[in-house]
Amino acid sequence: MKRSFLVAVLLAAIVGGCRRTEPTKPPAETPVESAFPLKVEPLGAPVQGNSGQPQLTASDRGVVLSWLEQTDTTATLKFSELTGSSWTAAKTVASSDGWFVTDADVPTVMRKRDGTLVATTYPSVDPAIEAYDLRFSYSRDEGKTWSQPVSPHHDGTKAQHGFASLFEMGDGALGMIWLDGRVPESMSVYFAAFDAAWKQTAETSVNARVCECCPTAATMTAEGPLVAFRDRSNQEIRDIHVARVEHPSTALGAGPSTPLGAGGTWTDAVPIHADNWRIEACPVNGPALSARGRTVAAAWFSATGNNGHAYAAFSQDAGRTWGDPIRLDDETSLGRVDIELLDDGSALATWVEFADERAQLRARHIKAPRERSAAATIAGAGERRLRGYPRLSRNGNTLVFAWTESGDGPGPGAVRTAVARLK
Repeated sequence: MKRSFLVAVLLAAIVGGCRRTEPTKPPAETPVESAFPLKVEPLGAPVQGNSGQPQLTASDRGVVLSWLEQTDTTATLKFSELTGSSWTAAKTVASSDGWFVTDADVPTVMRKRDGTLVATTYPSVDPAIEAYDLRFSYSRDEGKTWSQPVSPHHDGTKAQHGFASLFEMGDGALGMIWLDGRVPESMSVYFAAFDAAWKQTAETSVNARVCECCPTAATMTAEGPLVAFRDRSNQEIRDIHVARVEHPSTALGAGPSTPLGAGGTWTDAVPIHADNWRIEACPVNGPALSARGRTVAAAWFSATGNNGHAYAAFSQDAGRTWGDPIRLDDETSLGRVDIELLDDGSALATWVEFADERAQLRARHIKAPRERSAAATIAGAGERRLRGYPRLSRNGNTLVFAWTESGDGPGPGAVRTAVARLK
């Protein structure tokens, strides 16, 4: 499905152009306002030229920022790491004139607990039908050299394999989910795992029918992996659902030592909230997850009424059940959400608000059951225009924001970052 059409569909949904039904269980009334001062300070990123597609991941060492720089038809994947108060010099993972590049489906660079760096790319297979593959490579020498790219899928079809979310599992294993179009007319979510020696140990379907191009999300709870995606029912209801890896031991509250061992299986997907958003095309808006122990925070976008809105909710049992949604935006949201749990079980969430005839990146502190702070504007209120999909990450007491901005019109973009220190 062409991305330009999808963007048009999303705008139509926000202003009421698509068929929809009202939620069966409407979100709670306006949350209680609380104080949470957020001092955001710009932090220069080591980007050059036309840059975009930012991504943030966190490790014990710091926060990794990755992005693409484009010259003519060539795209270069670069990364930097925030250790202390500044970004390290940019390093290059790879360059190609044959990658599939969009604002929503972006590469990722992450650091595992043993220090290994992992990076994803999307080599194009057939541009005419927007078919592309998912590949990942790894580096054990701080990004100086990289392994040959590896494919987690082995179906051999010319189809979409993208919107990947990576996460580290038990015993140093790498897990990932992605949208997989190997079955005609039915996009699926697939899961793969690789052990510490990079031997593939799993490739399996998680959910058979999902939205065609909404980003996925994944996190590790005390009971194992939890993943989120936009489901697609036969009636074109496209609400955010989650699935967990469940083991016999989790019934007693004991977390497994390996991700899918000891009889572990993926559970059936369940909605975070029954928004009942009926839309007959993909809104290109995925969920966000953050977990600490058995506490999980989720954020998502829905447009069941006349306007699009962003929401967040908490789970205290590793994603089995969820509290009532907390609305994030003040008027109208374009979605593009992210979220990070804080040490006290509250969370910091971001979304894109449509205000003053422009898109603005905003953030606010939220706390169960329905408490939120005033919103802080991070970017988009000045002369520069917000583009693409902003990101949020956290390392210790530092919150990190990343986004792409540009002048008016289709000119080059520039990745920007900022930080806020938690007290």
